[in-house]
Amino acid sequence: MERATRYVLLIHLGGSHTAEHVRDALVTTAATLPQQLTRSLTWDQGSEMSRHHEFSIATGIPVYFCDPHSPWQRGSNENTNGLLRQYFPKGSNLAIHSPGELAAVAAQLNRRPRKTLGWDTPAERLAKLLAKAS
Repeated sequence: MERATRYVLLIHLGGSHTAEHVRDALVTTAATLPQQLTRSLTWDQGSEMSRHHEFSIATGIPVYFCDPHSPWQRGSNENTNGLLRQYFPKGSNLAIHSPGELAAVAAQLNRRPRKTLGWDTPAERLAKLLAKAS
């Protein structure tokens, strides 16, 4: 989830949540992003990011970590997690969903107007951000 526009990308990990697999999936995804969206990555304290230094070396994107048990430091992300629960209830096995299904959910969220964006959609805000930067 990009903080300023609330634009969501969902990455399919299959059944593997190892630090190596997460690193590789994030490196692959980061390579597809415009430069304006690759300033930093903020993560919570999960062990799946224990290879964060390798991600940073591969992408040039620094990784920041929130303090343990401090969800208010990632408020936009926590809100997005709540929206995702409408599609994937807590405890769901996300490995059963295809990359296409995840992309469809992300597209729905990116077309959903947000009060915090003045009722723009994340897709509209991202388009404005990219247009201004070019």
